[in-house]
Amino acid sequence: MTSTTSTTANPYNLVVLDMAGTTVADGGLVEQAFSTAAQRLGVRPGSDEHARQLAYVRATMGESKISVFRHLFAGEGGEEKARYANTAFEEAYGELVDGGRVAPLPGAREAVDRLTAEGRTVVLTTGFARTTQDAILTALGWQDLVPLTLCPADAGGRGRPYPDMVLAAFLRTGAVADVRRTVVAGDTSYDMLGGVRSGAGIVAGVLTGAHDQDQLTRHGATHVLGSVAELPDLIARAEA
Repeated sequence: MTSTTSTTANPYNLVVLDMAGTTVADGGLVEQAFSTAAQRLGVRPGSDEHARQLAYVRATMGESKISVFRHLFAGEGGEEKARYANTAFEEAYGELVDGGRVAPLPGAREAVDRLTAEGRTVVLTTGFARTTQDAILTALGWQDLVPLTLCPADAGGRGRPYPDMVLAAFLRTGAVADVRRTVVAGDTSYDMLGGVRSGAGIVAGVLTGAHDQDQLTRHGATHVLGSVAELPDLIARAEA
């Protein structure tokens, strides 16, 4: 029988979860939205430049999208181009979300519900802008699923691999007295780096998104799971 409360003296009572690729399946919408944004700046699909940029987008999954575009369009007029591309990306992604192209990953909602029932505070984070994050939450009916959701702008503007969103969750919820009693879970190497840099005690990679076990482990994962559905049992074992 599953306990509904955590009884350990030092529970992992703050759980910070990534969205796309970890709790949310988006079927490659990031790449589709990126291609739309790049086209608006004259980058033709199928070109060498498009392939180079797409490879960078894949490598930096989990990072704040405006940071990605700042890198891709560095140089003269870079900031203006980056902001234009980011707006185009968010618009394209939002349209795909509104078209019903996102869904919860299997077991994700159940995992969040179980963690909450056990007395843990769950926070959802993303590298997207707030408007896009809200669109995803609305599409899934998750507006009230957790007490706090964070995007980079909510934590000073720096997204992953900086630890800012995890630390913002720690400070704003007050769920644990020690950051080492925080759990971070995500599907990208940047999720792992952000978790490690925050000082979280458990940094769990999941294999339902962008990066494989080797990438997750090399960037600091303390555990690698098949999916976020396995996370509640991992936490229970860590507290035993």
